[in-house]
Amino acid sequence: MKVLLVNGSPHKEGCVFTALSEIAGTLQQEGVNSEIFWIGNKPVQGCIACWQCRSEESTTHRCVFQDELYRSFVEKMAAADAVIIGAPVYYAGPPGALCAILDRVCFSASELFKHKPAACVVNCRRGGASSTFDRLNKYFTILQMPVVSSQYWNSTHGFTPEDVQKDLEGLQTMRTLGRNMAHLLKSYKLASLPLPEAEEPVMTNFID
Repeated sequence: MKVLLVNGSPHKEGCVFTALSEIAGTLQQEGVNSEIFWIGNKPVQGCIACWQCRSEESTTHRCVFQDELYRSFVEKMAAADAVIIGAPVYYAGPPGALCAILDRVCFSASELFKHKPAACVVNCRRGGASSTFDRLNKYFTILQMPVVSSQYWNSTHGFTPEDVQKDLEGLQTMRTLGRNMAHLLKSYKLASLPLPEAEEPVMTNFID
């Protein structure tokens, strides 16, 4: 069992990394492997809605932009049993770079996410955590991913990693999330139930 922890901050070892590391430590205690995957701090190509990844002519059904970040994310998600997305708060929302890569990966490689447990964690200096938390959870619910909960909204507070270490409630929330994620993954493994049958997707554009 392995959980992919995505660091969506431009700071490799900043506040988001600190929160994700708390989860990683708890997962390790529970016998679950994890990896922190940093999306970096370089410009990220966004989705241009070309629909080539869904085209019948496509041989790969993947994004036409085959940059290293995209390829790495897809590869790591294919090997993961669950995912936790970490983000800082920018204007009461996730960073544009994180949403750009999530838009592309979640749309073009949706089968790699489907039915895998998921959660997000956010860090803010003061406010905007709830709206960022809400924004990221929408990726999971549209991909039929069970959303793992904790004892509070999954947020930590601080302007520096040292500040986050002082947020005792936030760190406890991270540990609870880690234990709940491990418990769900172990339950899945014990149950060995087949996945629900999927209906053919229906898309309605609300046009006469």
